[in-house]
Amino acid sequence: MKKWILIVVVWCVLLVGCNEKAYEPREIVGETDVCKICNMSIVHNKYAGQIVLKNGDYEMFDDLGCLMEYIDANGDEEIGAAFIKDSTENEWIDVFKATFVYSKEYWTPMNYGVLAFKTKDTADKWMTTEGDGQVLVYKDLQDFNWGIHQ
Repeated sequence: MKKWILIVVVWCVLLVGCNEKAYEPREIVGETDVCKICNMSIVHNKYAGQIVLKNGDYEMFDDLGCLMEYIDANGDEEIGAAFIKDSTENEWIDVFKATFVYSKEYWTPMNYGVLAFKTKDTADKWMTTEGDGQVLVYKDLQDFNWGIHQ
């Protein structure tokens, strides 16, 4: 009987240990955080992005374009989660699920001109007041021309 109880306890521990890890964004520390790609201080928090690596480290970015450049150069195998600030709510949202809007007229810290929104509806509403743009999803960002847009 003790043997069966031990087996059940071991299986429960293994099942709990196999749960997917939850990755959470952290707040920007203006005095010390710099963009991993361009080494600029992150002073415009509403455009900031971050990647949480599976080992628990954080990589910080001042612009979505820099975050995407990091993914392009390093792949996504070690990424636990990626976050970007929502352009209307100033809250962290999942990069992989967000909707994006591009216009060469939109200002961002590195002049990439791509803004992030939690939903397509929010992006559409934003464009009705701020001006038209091109709606994108994460897959589109992988093929996007990330050169500085002037």
